[in-house]
Amino acid sequence: MILTLLLSAFLTFVEMNCENLFDTRHDPSKQDQEFLPDGSRRWTTYRYWQKLNDVGRAILACSDDLPDVVALCEVENDTVLHDLSHRSLLRNAGYDYLMTESPDVRGVDVAMLYRPARFRPLCYESLYVKPVKGMRPTRDVLYVKGRVVTGDTLHIFIVHAPSRYGGERSSRPFRLQVAQVLANAVDSLGSHQNIIIAGDFNDYYNSPALKLLYRHGLDNVSKGAAGRFGKARASYRFKSLWRSIDHVLASPAMAERIGEVYVNDSPFLLEEDERYGGWKPRRTFNGFRYLGGTSDHLPLVVRFR
Repeated sequence: MILTLLLSAFLTFVEMNCENLFDTRHDPSKQDQEFLPDGSRRWTTYRYWQKLNDVGRAILACSDDLPDVVALCEVENDTVLHDLSHRSLLRNAGYDYLMTESPDVRGVDVAMLYRPARFRPLCYESLYVKPVKGMRPTRDVLYVKGRVVTGDTLHIFIVHAPSRYGGERSSRPFRLQVAQVLANAVDSLGSHQNIIIAGDFNDYYNSPALKLLYRHGLDNVSKGAAGRFGKARASYRFKSLWRSIDHVLASPAMAERIGEVYVNDSPFLLEEDERYGGWKPRRTFNGFRYLGGTSDHLPLVVRFR
């Protein structure tokens, strides 16, 4: 009873990039052909369900209690979210979900899992990111306004910014455009509100896009987050360097309620790095070679009091 009361005093928030969580069926409106049974990645039903269960297991391993809200990047569609929340290892966890339906050409979207007993959505919408010159259509930002068990209102934004494909400098304006959409939304609410912004920004903490958001009153509460079990130094590793491109930002009202911040580096999410030494995320694919891992990103966990 005492443990239950202590756990209920926290809101456990998780952010995770799922590394191409596609189903096995073709959507004629999207360029998803490589993730089909006869596609270049040989994306079979068996591999799909193994991936779903691996993602579910990663979420369950994030904390001693069930995470209350999970921000997900790189998920394809409603089918994937239904299978993840109702048919995978998460099927008894009681999660519902919300997601975007974006103009991304590959069909990649962002989504949110939530426990209705702990977070009740009041409204949600997709925030369109208008492409600037040279920019392909990208993922919408998912905005959700809801109420937590204390009765407080919480505003959540989930983002997956454009990649660095083509070079950091040439793609920088694309990520700045996403940051500006977020900044405008935060300004419309007021930074005194309870706000969380989470996702894969494809940028480091000191990038121009992140600095733009800091100027609008947001704190990067996940900066410096390291592995819970001491193996990971961030949520992402490029060659030999651990550096996070996943971030959780919060308004001052939320930042002052931080209890714990860490990366879920459970052993099953890692493998030894034979080239550079140490450990690295055990990813699903290396190029087009199937490895059978969970993701090239590790989950970020933030516990708010």
